[in-house]
Amino acid sequence: MIPEERLIQIVDRFEYLEARMAEGTGDIAALGREYSELRPVVDTIATWRALRRELSDARAMRDDPEMRALADEEIARLEDALPEAEAALRLALLPRDVADARPAILEIRPGTGGEEAALFAADLFRMYARFAEAQGWQVEVIEEQATELGGLREMVARISGDRVFARLKFESGVHRVQRVPATESGGRIHTSAATVTVLPEAQEVDVAIDPGDIRIDTMRSSGAGGQHVNTTDSAVRITHLPTGIVVTSSEKSQHRNREIAMGVLRARLFDMQRQKAASERSDLRRLQVGSGDRSERIRTYNFPQGRLTDHRINLTLYKLDQVMAGDLAEIIDALTADAQAMLLAEMAE
Repeated sequence: MIPEERLIQIVDRFEYLEARMAEGTGDIAALGREYSELRPVVDTIATWRALRRELSDARAMRDDPEMRALADEEIARLEDALPEAEAALRLALLPRDVADARPAILEIRPGTGGEEAALFAADLFRMYARFAEAQGWQVEVIEEQATELGGLREMVARISGDRVFARLKFESGVHRVQRVPATESGGRIHTSAATVTVLPEAQEVDVAIDPGDIRIDTMRSSGAGGQHVNTTDSAVRITHLPTGIVVTSSEKSQHRNREIAMGVLRARLFDMQRQKAASERSDLRRLQVGSGDRSERIRTYNFPQGRLTDHRINLTLYKLDQVMAGDLAEIIDALTADAQAMLLAEMAE
């Protein structure tokens, strides 16, 4: 049963925001954001209520013998439409992750598999970068450590745009690859892994960092080579002493590096807070990130068979080339739907 009291509260809040915006008082930007978030919920409520009223009116029409046949047709139509409208309303009323609308910090590191794992980490970053481009998002590389063969020892990037964290948050975990490495002369299939972490960007109000809890070191940046070598001590490494978290940034501006590194540190600390809260609410850890060991995999990319399998939802797709080219929508939509189904089940308990 959908609680009518909650619907009234939502509609009342929406009307209040509408009135405040019309008056031009208060923080218009903040009011506008909340108004935009509530608008589709209020529209869904209105649709569901209208169907219920029409169904009640149609049932009342059956008392008139001349209108009974027409009423029966209308009742059948409305009774078919109502369950779909109610399901849409239940989805709209699900608790929202306040971080969904935020930019994300994407971190990719090789796990088991040596150089092949580093090459796969680079492939994963290209996959996400292509997906981001298709969404109209912006990708800013924060830290990149490449290998001689073009792999990645580490990649940290900031991705900004519309609902980035909402779309990417289920990508966190260990990704396993099965393929013949470019370095393999015997044609044997190897298995390796890379770890992906997706963090919501944190704001200063989310995490308070005591200046006494951090150590900031400057380092010499490595440039592109030749006359473009950056010989200034511009790279910044920040260590958060209570947790041992270390963040680096290697832009040319030392001031910018401090700003970037502090942003990543806040994101990691914010994520720790969120994970702790999630574990206290439930034993289910949807966003658990492993150490890079194959036994903790969430997804397998099998290149010889052109197959991708997401082990959390038992989804298998035979379109690996398209996925690696950035076509992640089907996977992300399936993971989102599964998460919504779990939330609906929890609400029904």
